[in-house]
Amino acid sequence: MKITLDQLALNLGLSKGTVSRAMNGKGRMSEETRTRILAAMQEAGYTPDPTAQELSRRSGHSIGISLQQGGFGPYFTLFWRALVQVTSERGTRFIEMSEPLDSYARLPHAVLLHNTIEVQERLALLARRGVPAVVLGHQPDTAFVVPDDANGARAATAHLQALGHRAIAYVGMASSQQSDQDRRAGYRDAMADIGIGVREQFELDGGFTVLGGYRAVRRAWEEGVRFSALFCASDEMAVGAIGALEDLGLKVPDDVSVVGFDGLPGMPYALTTVVQDIGRIAVEAISLAEALIDGGPKREIIVPVTLRVGATTAPPRHAP
Repeated sequence: MKITLDQLALNLGLSKGTVSRAMNGKGRMSEETRTRILAAMQEAGYTPDPTAQELSRRSGHSIGISLQQGGFGPYFTLFWRALVQVTSERGTRFIEMSEPLDSYARLPHAVLLHNTIEVQERLALLARRGVPAVVLGHQPDTAFVVPDDANGARAATAHLQALGHRAIAYVGMASSQQSDQDRRAGYRDAMADIGIGVREQFELDGGFTVLGGYRAVRRAWEEGVRFSALFCASDEMAVGAIGALEDLGLKVPDDVSVVGFDGLPGMPYALTTVVQDIGRIAVEAISLAEALIDGGPKREIIVPVTLRVGATTAPPRHAP
């Protein structure tokens, strides 16, 4: 005879709710307790009822995403799809909030804050209204989820250095945006490791767009700035940079090596790039928001990134 959830809980000496939360990956409990429950479940051959399991997954929560600045670029489109999938699987209502937060009479149970520019004002407003917030980006003294921008940039720059490059330029954006600041810091740290300090002419403003990357690289080269490699803080800028180099009669990677950041699919080049785990970032962000709704602590989550070597990097033609 098939064992029931009540019998399983009775055999373990635990409440039915505790056993149910362990099976659904919810709630706070010791790892020892969770492991014991799952082991007993497997030993008894217990299989959860699919309908009941689906109902238990429906949190009833609503989570909004505050979009301070518009624009659905390739990266954000992928991230948006990942958020929609995660919230759909959990039965959580997902709300786009493109208007200023103070214009909403009623707010969701928690809000994800996209874009760290002017984030303090939004955090203060949500705190006054008692709504938990998760920042999508590195932000001290708050709950946040972010890819490991600094170490990813450092790894990208170190990869170019290991190939023999020393004249390495950075293509980012001139703003207080966290992703640029952290990636720029990683680039500078890696350059400092080989005894090269900040060189303003080697830090270009590509605006995090294909066109911006194209214009920044072409302008710098035409003004006489000479580099053997580029670390671009986004794949989009890397694509623009390669286009500029090709139009200037230069070959990638024979004349100039190029590294991007994001790991976007469908790029026109087999980029060497720093790959983000977009799906994991979405899962971590929604999980953290739901934990805050349930009274959990603020957490700072840094998601690892991976350097993927492609066809756009090679040793320089001439030794430094």
